[in-house]
Amino acid sequence: MEIIVFVGYAAAVVIGVSLGLIGGGGSILTVPVLVYILGIDPVLATAYSLFVVGTTSLVGSFTYMKKQLVDYKTALVFAIPSFIAVFLTRKFIVPALPDPLFDLAGLEITKSIGIMVFFALIMLAASYSMIKGNGSVNDDEESEVKFNIPLIAVEGIVVGLITGIVGAGGGFLIIPALVLLAKLPMKMAVGTSLLIIAAKSLIGFLGDVANQTIDWKMLLIFTGLSIIGIFVGSSLSKKINEKALKKGFGWFVLVMGIYIITKELMSM
Repeated sequence: MEIIVFVGYAAAVVIGVSLGLIGGGGSILTVPVLVYILGIDPVLATAYSLFVVGTTSLVGSFTYMKKQLVDYKTALVFAIPSFIAVFLTRKFIVPALPDPLFDLAGLEITKSIGIMVFFALIMLAASYSMIKGNGSVNDDEESEVKFNIPLIAVEGIVVGLITGIVGAGGGFLIIPALVLLAKLPMKMAVGTSLLIIAAKSLIGFLGDVANQTIDWKMLLIFTGLSIIGIFVGSSLSKKINEKALKKGFGWFVLVMGIYIITKELMSM
């Protein structure tokens, strides 16, 4: 048991490293680590993930703030509808989900299985985004920000709902939205994304405090290790090719997503 706990805490560092290297991916790893390594219930794991990813992203965003690579106006336009969506989802929708969710050809789909399968589908979408990449990335840090406010707001709501249900920060959705809809340079999109993820995730976690029994000791240790990881990742990002790293991480996420779907369906 102690070895399993050690592996889980070591994985917390890896989660932080991924956030520091590519500005996302932390939540993709956090929920599987909490569920499959540390044996935490999936519903509670999504709540823990919000706190871990939110706090780690907040610390990471400070580095970008110092470099003036955070666009606060864009963050506000995206974040307000997202905040509302994630808080309402965690406060009302997730607790209201029935358990079991439904029967499928005589098979009972429990709330835990449903959340993990949905999470795995989000992982597959994330892996596709990271593997494919974006051919129209704007790297000009001095370029003018152009808003498509309605689309940015809708994207914020969608990401908020996903964050609320599966505990994912949604960086893989936020960054493309900021690059394509607000025309932000890639580095500024990453910094702005970290700030949005931090605020959105921590607000979502507040919706869970009254509904869940939180193991604060474990959660703070896990989060502290993840914060160490984000400093390591930020340092390594200067030495590693970002595009190659993102593609490699995408393939890893793809394998993890397939594994989770297979494991959950076989457990039915």
